Amino acid sequence: MELLQQFILALVQGLTEFLPISSSAHLILVPKLFGWVDQGLAFDVAVHVGTLSAVVAYFRKELKLMTRDWVYSITTRKQTPESRLAWGVLIGTIPVGLSGLLFKGFIESSLRDELVIATTTILFGLLLLWADRRGKRERDEHSLSWRDIIIVGCAQAIALIPGTSRSGITITACLMLGLTRTAAARFSFLLSIPVIVLSGLFVTLDLVQQQMAVDWQALITGSIISGLGAYACIHFFLKLLDRIGMMPFVIYRMLLGALLFFLFI
Repeated sequence: MELLQQFILALVQGLTEFLPISSSAHLILVPKLFGWVDQGLAFDVAVHVGTLSAVVAYFRKELKLMTRDWVYSITTRKQTPESRLAWGVLIGTIPVGLSGLLFKGFIESSLRDELVIATTTILFGLLLLWADRRGKRERDEHSLSWRDIIIVGCAQAIALIPGTSRSGITITACLMLGLTRTAAARFSFLLSIPVIVLSGLFVTLDLVQQQMAVDWQALITGSIISGLGAYACIHFFLKLLDRIGMMPFVIYRMLLGALLFFLFI
């Protein structure tokens, strides 16, 4: 890949991974618009590493407390708010992990279609708007019950369908359960950590099996750019969310879905 392609794709991945606007839609649309060839599995791994580094760095204090209290809960069988949140992140990952193992082949062969992505981009954008309007926005992420966590985890599994947006569908579920916008986004971002690890491992296994040559310069560039973009995205999204709400992202999804229909019908 040329340096410009590396920069743009890594930045797109970093900015769209955590916004409720579907990174898969953008990673299909951008290469199509520029006439680029597929970036390859190795580059996908690199940008995953970048986004993972960003979310871990941003929530490093919370993750330190969650890890400490999670270990404490195992050794003493006593729960704290932080240990419950850590268990919630782990339990909430189970549905998407199982769904990925069961349906990975079907999704890649049947659902990675531009019109599917256009449809889900619009459909789940409207659902996000409904949840934002109807949600009570009274609870924080520590108030989630085990039932709530399973519901959010199952919603996250739906994001295996391209165009849904992992952050979008998990924020939607959290809003439906009465969380504030900021709490919904924070739990969604924490929930992304094991998912990004799992998806990165799957892609890495595919890469190893194909025994492809690796362009280390492209991987390092992609990882750094996606990480910086993702960190900035998380920071400003959480700062502005209560002020701007979900409507700008819903409007963007409607326009993006319409553009995909226009280009690929």
